[in-house]
Amino acid sequence: MVDVSAKEATVRRAIAIGQIQMAAATFQAIETGNAPKGDVLGTARLAGIMAAKQTAHLIPLCHPLPLQKVEVSITPVADLPGYRIQAEVKTKAETGVEMEALTAVSIAALTLYDMAKALDKGIKIQQICLFSKSGGKSEDYTAAVELHP
Repeated sequence: MVDVSAKEATVRRAIAIGQIQMAAATFQAIETGNAPKGDVLGTARLAGIMAAKQTAHLIPLCHPLPLQKVEVSITPVADLPGYRIQAEVKTKAETGVEMEALTAVSIAALTLYDMAKALDKGIKIQQICLFSKSGGKSEDYTAAVELHP
């Protein structure tokens, strides 16, 4: 693990994004609440939040961090068809929360896939990336990334 003990604890924030594409019929089933496993979006959102809190257990050498905020949003994109997933994670610590935000998006997408795979084996998880980060010694970062409109 990298030694961060000499670093100053500052407010760190990271936003990760991704999207999940599926058949129109699958999208409609999720939107109308007719998926076989129940509340797909609520379950995926909760899974993303829980995953952010477990990042250090999942990724070797990742520092365990006290998270003050984890917010996961899943927004419908009808013309994809599918969903845009965004996770915002915030802490006051000696190292950043990029991995926690990326883990939240990844696990939310995987949970959405698991909840809907009975309807559609061709679901695609796409374009998971760090969108922005702030805090700490390095400069703030915002990606020049555009997901499907």
